Parts: sequence; C-alpha cells; structure tokens
Amino acid sequence: MNDDSADANLRERIPTAIYSTAKDASAVVAREISDVICSRNAEGNSTVLGLATGSTPTGVYQELARLHKEESLSFAKVRTFNLDEYYGLGPTHPESYAAFMERHLFSKVDIPSDAAVVPDGTVPREEVSAYCESYEKSILEAGGIDIQVLGIGRTGHIGFNEPGSGRDSRTRLVELDALTRADAAQDFLGEENVPPYAITMGVGTILDARKVFLLAWGTPKAAILAKAVEDSISEALPASFLQEHKDANVLVDEAAAAELSRHRHP
Repeated sequence: MNDDSADANLRERIPTAIYSTAKDASAVVAREISDVICSRNAEGNSTVLGLATGSTPTGVYQELARLHKEESLSFAKVRTFNLDEYYGLGPTHPESYAAFMERHLFSKVDIPSDAAVVPDGTVPREEVSAYCESYEKSILEAGGIDIQVLGIGRTGHIGFNEPGSGRDSRTRLVELDALTRADAAQDFLGEENVPPYAITMGVGTILDARKVFLLAWGTPKAAILAKAVEDSISEALPASFLQEHKDANVLVDEAAAAELSRHRHP
C-alpha cells in the first residue's frame, strides 16, 4: 500500500488506500469484517452487514468464506441487508442479486437463511412503496448497519442511486441509467434484457452505516473514482456524498487509482 502524501490528503476528501491488487485490498476488508464479527460473537451480540453485488466485492466474499472454513469464523449471529435488487427478478433468476449472494457467500457460510436479506424484486408495483418502508424499518430494528460494503458504478452510483439521487434518499424503486444497463448487458446476453428498474437502498440509508468500505478495481473505474474522492459533493455524483461520512474508507487497486491527483501530478 502506498503512503498518502500531504498533498494527496488535501485533494482526497475520503481516506483512500491504494493496493497492488484487488485481492490484497479485499483481504483487508474481509479481515476487518471478520474482526468485528468475532468481537460481537464473543460479546453474544449480532453483527449487521450491508452487502453489495457485482464483480467488485467477490474477492471479499471469497475471503470471508475461507475464514469461515479455515479459521472457524461463524456467521450464526450475523444479519445482512443487500443494497439492491433488479425489479422484476425473483430469487431463482440466475442474474438476480439474491442468486448472486447465494452463489458467492450465503451458501458457503453458516448464516441463517432468514438472516440474509435481499430486496424482493417481485413485490407488486402498488406495494413497492410500503415494502421499501418495511425494508428501512427492518434495518433499524436490527440495530443499524455496522459495516457497509460498496462498489461504484461508472455513473458514480452507489447501490443503484443514479445521478440525481439526493443525500436523504431512502430505499425506493429507481430507473437505471442507460450506462448502468449497458455495463450489465453482457450478464443478461444483451442490453434489451437488462431490467430497467431496481429497488435500492438510498444514499441516506447507506450513510447511516457506522463504517463504509468503497471498493474499486480496474481502469474503467479510475475516472469516476477520482471525481467521487476529489471533487465537490454533488447529486450528479452520488458516491461523493461519502465525503460526509465520519468513517468512510476507499480501497482501490493501482489501475483504479490512476486518475487520482497523486498519480497524475505526483
């Protein structure tokens, strides 16, 4: 990991750590999550995690599964809430985020099935608003999110909070940006097959988490990551709201860090 320079600290409005590889950074996040779970388990208390999907967090989930298998990390008292789900997809659809989480984490650890919560993409349209309110209530009743894991989309979205999402937005039905749908096209064998809507936690919901890890890997994320970390806060760039969080942490690989000022103007 590179040391932050004084100039970088001035430009970077969220603490940002650069790692040689995504695997290295993922291991750091997994260990932090593990430490919290172990501490809470020892106290007899539960841990509440906010989880993301897509290729970005898979290394974290792989390492958590390894820690469960090889170091007896128990998820028996863990509760999870996922950021989002495509609207119209049920949990058995292979591209649903419920199925994604089952493949990458839930089936590999000892988390109780009723403790792993992903938004329901099949709620009737007229019931979506009430359902989203109940999702928020469930998070509060669980004690709030201890650690929230995030990726960042090329639109600057966190969760599916696309440009225009407000600081105080809450769990709701949203329309996906054309760029977001284009980026998902390969998974759905064509952009025309990507659902146009999703249910997502809001920016305000995310900011309520006690600790946040934003992860970004690869050159395609470099430009938007630099804007989120260094530019002013704006609804046009929802990830920039993380600058207001008291314990937000950005972890990137060398490629995703390429547009940061410390790289462009060392």
